[in-house]
Amino acid sequence: MRDAGWITHGEEMLLPTLSTVFLTASVEWVEAYTILLAVALSIGWPRALQAGGAALLVLALLTGLGTLALSQIHDLSVLQFIIGFFLMLFGLRWLAKAIARAAGLKNLHDEAAQFAELRAREAINERRAAWFIAFNGTLLEGLEVWLIVLALGVQTHHTLAAGSAAIAALLVVAGVGSIARQPLAKVPENTIKFMVGAGILSFGTFWLLESLGYAWPLGEACLPALFGFNLLGGLLLVRCFSVRRTGMAR
Repeated sequence: MRDAGWITHGEEMLLPTLSTVFLTASVEWVEAYTILLAVALSIGWPRALQAGGAALLVLALLTGLGTLALSQIHDLSVLQFIIGFFLMLFGLRWLAKAIARAAGLKNLHDEAAQFAELRAREAINERRAAWFIAFNGTLLEGLEVWLIVLALGVQTHHTLAAGSAAIAALLVVAGVGSIARQPLAKVPENTIKFMVGAGILSFGTFWLLESLGYAWPLGEACLPALFGFNLLGGLLLVRCFSVRRTGMAR
């Protein structure tokens, strides 16, 4: 049975959890919006939104099932290890990509270019194929949101709040998209991914080491220090890779 510290731990983590979920979801929903917009121009908004809505229902179902499955793990250290491990992998993936893009080793994600590429696909003009493009695109982008909602929500005992933050991000992106009616190319996606990657990596490191028996000297207060370490380390790598790339280009 989980001890009372479980709830206290969750309350202290609520704000950083909601912030991380909101930022993560915002980036993924921007990318999903680009896909839905491209599809909507071919088969209309009603069918495009129907496909997107179906994908969101699948994600909601997965969240419920995942929460139920993880809630069956009554050993807190085991749960922390599982969640910490996957968060570390997720955070490293986002941070590594953000570093590579910031250093010029990888092209920045371009919503306008992705939109043009989608519009050029022949399948997007066929109603059934376009519907599945919208469904699959929303589902794939949403799976990363699902992972963060599930991991942070279950670990902090605030799955409903984490899900609400993801929905809030969805409403914000939908509202901006309905006004813009074009790909949201000006959203600083790489900057957000850089910060979110550093943040998620910090959560993962904290819980993974805690599950292995390490007692953090200042408890949850060590999280900002971990975040700063990961962020500064990432910026240092960007600098190093940029200098090396410039030197090789000469």
